Amino acid sequence: MISIHAQKSKREEGIKLGIKGGLNVTNLMGDVEELSIRTSVHLGLLAEIIVSDNFSIQPELLYSGQGATVDATGGGRIKLNYVTLPVLAKFPVVKGLSLEAGPQVGFLVNSKFKTNTSNDSIDGIKTLDFSVAAGLEYELKNGVIFQGRYTLGLTNVGGTLVPENDRAFNSAIQFSVGYLF
Repeated sequence: MISIHAQKSKREEGIKLGIKGGLNVTNLMGDVEELSIRTSVHLGLLAEIIVSDNFSIQPELLYSGQGATVDATGGGRIKLNYVTLPVLAKFPVVKGLSLEAGPQVGFLVNSKFKTNTSNDSIDGIKTLDFSVAAGLEYELKNGVIFQGRYTLGLTNVGGTLVPENDRAFNSAIQFSVGYLF
């Protein structure tokens, strides 16, 4: 007797892999003044490790452009670019819709202050940025996902952005579209 076994998919094994990208709407919060939002992008990979019908863990590896726009005379953009690693607990709410929340660590790739005439490095920015994130995800039956998330920085990124003893924290709203394989 010959038996043939089909290979199980990652979904059946309890693991989904995917890609995602989208829009970042970021700012710096704290003792900083005369700043407004900066729009940028994020792009990366994700995995969903299904623990039970009511809980999964979703680690991600993303490139994320953050920072702010300076409204003061002369203006410019504070560009803080990170590789971020969020690890989110994911809880299904209703069919296709999940609540996600958890910690995130960001590794600074570069920091620039850009104006119409210059693109200078910003000194003293912390190279690690710890944050908390929370949001919603909707997954279609074909594996396409839509996410909305808010990330609040817990680390004073500091540097020459703010006067001594003042604080600046990253803040980001992210809108994503992705695909789970």
